[in-house]
Amino acid sequence: MDTAQIRALMEEQLTLSRRLRARVEELEEARHAPVAVVGMGLRLPSGTAEDIDSPEGYWDFLRSGANAQSELPDERPGLRAVYDPVPGTPGRSYVSRAGFLTDIAHFDADFFGISAREARFLDPQQRMLLETAWEALERAAIPVQRSARLDVGVYLGMMASEYSERLEDRADTTRIDPYYTTGGGLCFGAGRIGYVMGFRGPVVSVDTACSSSLSALHLAVRGLRDEECRYALVCGSNLLLSANLMVSLSQTRALSPDGRSKSFLASADGYGRAEGVGALALMRLADARREGRPVLAVVRGTAVNHDGAASGLTAPNGPAQQEVIRAALADARTDPAELGWIEAHGTGTVLGDPIEIGALDNVVGEAVRERGTPLALGSVKARLGHLEAASGIAALMKTVLMLRHGEIPSTLSDDDGELNPHIPWDRLPFEVPRSNRPWPPALPHRVAGVNSFGMSGTNAHVVVAAYEDVVDEDGARPAESAGSGGVRTELLSVSAKDEGALQRLAERVRTYLKGTDTAMVSSVCHTLRTGRAVFGHRLAVTGTTAAELAEALQAALEQRPRAGQAAVAAPPDGPATLRVTSDAERLARGVAVLADAFPGLARHGEVTDDDPARRLTRMLGSLGVRVAIAPGEPAQDASATLDWGPEASRILIPDSPEGATARLQATLAALFTAGAELRFDALRAPGARLLGDLPTYPFARRRHWLDEPAPGTRAAGVPDGDATPRPDLPAAHDRAAVRAYLLAELADVLQSADPLDPQLSFLETGGDSFLSTLFITRVEAHYAVSLTPEELPLDLPLTELFGRLSDDIAATAATAEPEVTGI
Repeated sequence: MDTAQIRALMEEQLTLSRRLRARVEELEEARHAPVAVVGMGLRLPSGTAEDIDSPEGYWDFLRSGANAQSELPDERPGLRAVYDPVPGTPGRSYVSRAGFLTDIAHFDADFFGISAREARFLDPQQRMLLETAWEALERAAIPVQRSARLDVGVYLGMMASEYSERLEDRADTTRIDPYYTTGGGLCFGAGRIGYVMGFRGPVVSVDTACSSSLSALHLAVRGLRDEECRYALVCGSNLLLSANLMVSLSQTRALSPDGRSKSFLASADGYGRAEGVGALALMRLADARREGRPVLAVVRGTAVNHDGAASGLTAPNGPAQQEVIRAALADARTDPAELGWIEAHGTGTVLGDPIEIGALDNVVGEAVRERGTPLALGSVKARLGHLEAASGIAALMKTVLMLRHGEIPSTLSDDDGELNPHIPWDRLPFEVPRSNRPWPPALPHRVAGVNSFGMSGTNAHVVVAAYEDVVDEDGARPAESAGSGGVRTELLSVSAKDEGALQRLAERVRTYLKGTDTAMVSSVCHTLRTGRAVFGHRLAVTGTTAAELAEALQAALEQRPRAGQAAVAAPPDGPATLRVTSDAERLARGVAVLADAFPGLARHGEVTDDDPARRLTRMLGSLGVRVAIAPGEPAQDASATLDWGPEASRILIPDSPEGATARLQATLAALFTAGAELRFDALRAPGARLLGDLPTYPFARRRHWLDEPAPGTRAAGVPDGDATPRPDLPAAHDRAAVRAYLLAELADVLQSADPLDPQLSFLETGGDSFLSTLFITRVEAHYAVSLTPEELPLDLPLTELFGRLSDDIAATAATAEPEVTGI
């Protein structure tokens, strides 16, 4: 080889080496990719008559210094029956206080397409998981459409499903329903979220006892980094329904007699139990930035391990705790000196607290001493109680709020007494705050760690940091840009599944608008337009200020029919008719105004020629409006009009082009309210962003509950109605009467309190394969049916389904009638 060939070969190898190095760096970055927390939903106890049901409510609770403990609820007769204040009494629990939720019986079954019958058998944890998961995604501005099969993974930490125990009576199994299986069971908690919302990502239920929800978070972070899903829901859930578990824990003396976890206190005497449900929406930070999601905090790293050969299965292992904290810091590529807060496991046990503090000191103590600023630590268990499988999610949500607000709320009060004397506080660089304080200003970044250690021996640690926006060239942060900076007309839309919910949602939005600055209006409207699922009952208004929009909403509400009388919006038939002026120059001026106001529309409206009508058509198409240009001039004083019905005509572009923006949005508002399926992304004002604190869907509160039998008594049967004699059974040939009978029979099977809408499908009424089998079995008890399940698809409207069935019943009966012959 000559010199030139050798040089070419070396250059080729050098280029290849650089590519390989870049690829290795790319893979390493992906392995440690930060994950954004973009939404939260929660139900936590407060110690009052109102549960905590929003991030804002949780933050207010944390800052208030309140405790969430309350007495045993009346609806927990099993827990009340086993209570005995004397510790050690066989078969009894000495606990009468815990962090109880006040409302676990009510649920919006209709919203999630679940029949009243099934809803009664669902573990309330499944119901609350559905609602909090929906709220977390709404706060992330991720609209859920079941048919879209969103790339969402569901990771649930849950260790007990005790609701179905009230059905268990070996002497009488008549209360056992098909939903006994799917209504409980840990796997169905996560599976039901994926099924109801139509997700296609991984769906996993995790039970590692108290570390369940942070173990689930660890799996979710790995799934996101490996691109197994685009979004992830991390959930934790815990309810206190079983007298058996309460008795068992009392017999081990694990529980505090007064029901409170006294984290790091000298008075620590066991943990106080609590219940609650939480859901976090996560995605890769790079994707969150690209999509403009509201980033609440950033998960830098996670780790999970096991105690292994500890002194006992449930005993904590200090060296193992050190290992998991070091591993999470390494995964986060974070120096221990960056930490400003440790959300400790802190159960308030004599054995556990000193071991945890010792492990923390061994891992981060030296770095904290060197920097000179003490490391604050505490545990939300001292305020909420120990949520067991959901404790990690409650701790992480608290930490996210602290990072977001830059404040450390008190863990203890001055009345709580001395700290645990078994912990050498005077030699440690740690402090437990007894009052609210700002994040240490000496620390350049807000970074925290969260511990969660399971009774099963599984330990988890998470490193999470405040989100620091990328600074633009002009020094502004994207998250600080709320809108276009000027007053402009905006379109605000809301929708719901029924008229009552629409009224409640619109009222919530009105209340929110009253405290909204005009600079935020574009972001509010953009979020409501593009970050919410669209339903059949709709409202849309336009305005330039928050006050104008609030007034317009009120006026629109007053013009709506009363609940129960409003029809569901139906999309206009066929394309709308667009009429444009023959004055191309005048039309072009109006189209240019729209392009300037809506950069998204301008991109879609680009054409190869200068035809303004074609450009306008493409703009409307990008919004989901199908149009056909009709000959003839538009209405007087208009450059373009849009018609979509005999009485539905709007000026789209007036002769004065300055009014085109307002006219377009008023037209779109009318189309949306009429039922058109529109795409609003292109209406985003320059600088508008997605917000995470807007009102979420107002779920209806309808009671779905199986009463718990008093201990020592037989459980009452679950009414089914299938044994009721039917003397008024219609004749098989009377098709109309048979159809009415079928509708009534289905309502009975569904245990629906409201009349069924015959235009809905069997599935839309909350039916499923279990209920279809039960329904057909009951029909076959009275009539002969020859149709196969394949000939009775459950997605047909009930009118068509029952039409087929009544025709078959009549035909089968006619065939079976004996032939009459003369003598």
